[in-house]
Amino acid sequence: MTLNVEQLDNSNYKITATIESSDITSKLDKLAKEASKTIKVDGFRKGKVPVGVVKKMYGDKLLQDAEGEAVREVLDAAYKEAKIAPINVIGNPTFEKFEDKDDTKEMELIISVKPQIDLGDYSDVAPEFEKPEISDDEIKEELDNIASRFAKAKSIEDDRSLQNEDIAVFDFKGILDGETFEGGSAKNFELKIGSNQFIPGFEEQMVGMKKGEEKTIKVTFPKDYQAANLADKEVDFELKLHDIKADIKPEIDDELAKKALSKEDANLEELNAHAKNLLENNKIRKLYEDELKPKILENLVEKYQFDLPKNIVEQEIDNLVNQKAQTLSKEEIEEIKNSEEKLNELRESVREDAQNAVKATFIVDAMAQAEKIEVSDGEISQVLYYEALMNGQDPQKLMEHYQSNNLIPIVKMGMLEDKLFTKLLKLDEEEK
Repeated sequence: MTLNVEQLDNSNYKITATIESSDITSKLDKLAKEASKTIKVDGFRKGKVPVGVVKKMYGDKLLQDAEGEAVREVLDAAYKEAKIAPINVIGNPTFEKFEDKDDTKEMELIISVKPQIDLGDYSDVAPEFEKPEISDDEIKEELDNIASRFAKAKSIEDDRSLQNEDIAVFDFKGILDGETFEGGSAKNFELKIGSNQFIPGFEEQMVGMKKGEEKTIKVTFPKDYQAANLADKEVDFELKLHDIKADIKPEIDDELAKKALSKEDANLEELNAHAKNLLENNKIRKLYEDELKPKILENLVEKYQFDLPKNIVEQEIDNLVNQKAQTLSKEEIEEIKNSEEKLNELRESVREDAQNAVKATFIVDAMAQAEKIEVSDGEISQVLYYEALMNGQDPQKLMEHYQSNNLIPIVKMGMLEDKLFTKLLKLDEEEK
């Protein structure tokens, strides 16, 4: 084997190597001999399968494994020559050449190592910002929202007609072609008007009805309705309104504070402070997502200059290209598939974004280590569990989805980034 290692920059090395074909053949023979002792082949006793039979059956796989072993030997030798600690190597090698020539196998590949970043003083990367102000009107509105969460439906006493947001208590009977149909009737059904729980046109025609009133309405089921016998059909519904209920909010007082804060001695003053704190946190979170976080990332990318691992950049380009492909038409995708020039243009169009994303990731990782910030597996599980609950999903299945698609590192990096930036912006002190 001949070997040459060229350092392209602080993060990338080019390895040029030549391997004798006989060396690969020797490795293949060895692998075939080892396999012959364990594989089962009809007509042969276990451990007695001829090597020639093994080669004939698994030749391509054995050759692939033999070449892989040879490449690993090349890499080990290259690490030793260039004094590279294997733990610092990131990603997979990028092959620029791997071909037969005479009685040798020639290869050229690029390996990348984790960049070393001299952080220095980074107190200037966090932009200054003013703490959002909260008005009395905003607090009043938030208190009203809190009261709404404890509202209870009660029958209205006055003789007014049914209106939006009311709860109708009524009987209904659907009639199609002169006959009732399954699932089309109910008694004392409660329906919040405006909830769109029923098909379009149903709730709207109930508005204006009064207690005790009977009415027949016509509605047309959607063309894609799940019950085929009703899809795109006009149906009569006979209605009888028994009662009108409305959500009655509790008074905004000490009693509401006790319920909302789950605290026996809570009072209205504490509830006001709670409402103000909620509003402040929401405004700060929006400010962080919309302005502060993007500005920190921009400042980090501008502040630090270092060589990026080429293979990681190419991986990020792949990700961005795949994301962009989701927005393209079938015709555009086919055009790119059939044109190397178009594909290269697309890759180059996202290269700068990919470089900035990779650069920011390494900087954030280095800063998090300097600040001793970590994200535990438990914290990741908690975030995914909450996400599942919010979206009505099975937490276990969501976790399995993230694990099988290798998305956990992305979630972890996002959490690490937010922890770091929150500390740099001193938002954790604001929350205290």
